[in-house]
Amino acid sequence: MEKENMSSGFAPLDREGLVERIAGLLSKAIVMGQLAPGARLLESVVARDLGVSRAPVREAARLLESSGLVTYAPNRGFFVRQITADELDDLYELRLVIETAAIRHLIRNKDPQVIDRLARQIDELHRVAGEGFDMLTQVSADMEFHRLLCEGSGNPKFLKVFEQIAIETEFSIMVVGHLYDDPHRIAETHVPVLDAIRAGDEERAVEALRYHIADAQVVVTRSFRQLQEEQGK
Repeated sequence: MEKENMSSGFAPLDREGLVERIAGLLSKAIVMGQLAPGARLLESVVARDLGVSRAPVREAARLLESSGLVTYAPNRGFFVRQITADELDDLYELRLVIETAAIRHLIRNKDPQVIDRLARQIDELHRVAGEGFDMLTQVSADMEFHRLLCEGSGNPKFLKVFEQIAIETEFSIMVVGHLYDDPHRIAETHVPVLDAIRAGDEERAVEALRYHIADAQVVVTRSFRQLQEEQGK
């Protein structure tokens, strides 16, 4: 049975945007590994440390449940989700479907401002690949490029679905502990996608995007399977 006098490590919050802020703190703690897969979210401990009641903590946990970071067990509470390699494969397949459709719409819209934002995001990926930046910052910058793709499609449904699975993707990469040995490689893998968008070549853009996501899928799921095998020994 969990001890109620333990600390979650969170500092007190004010009341504005409370549920969303609690959800943000919890999701970051999960993605960073401060709350390990399978760990129980002790609402009373989190509420005490944040200086809030248990109700907004419970609402925040429900938000994380919808984003795939936590699960709920009746009469037991919320737990950090334990993801499997097969579920990661499914996640990347969903991303392929959503982002392929999004990039087709984006090219047809021919909005130069979207292209400029994507180019700036690649610059940002190179910037955070330098010394002094942690892996979460790098992964978040990577996901922001893809979020901009979905946003630039002009279809809010693409963006909504992407945002629902973005945190789960970040979580899986952080659990693995790396994507590429050189962080600058993350930035470089986005360049062929942007080049094809700039050229207005829909098929080349789709192919570049498929290669980019499929490459990440192989790296992440292979590393995840190896990690699971090591932990199972």
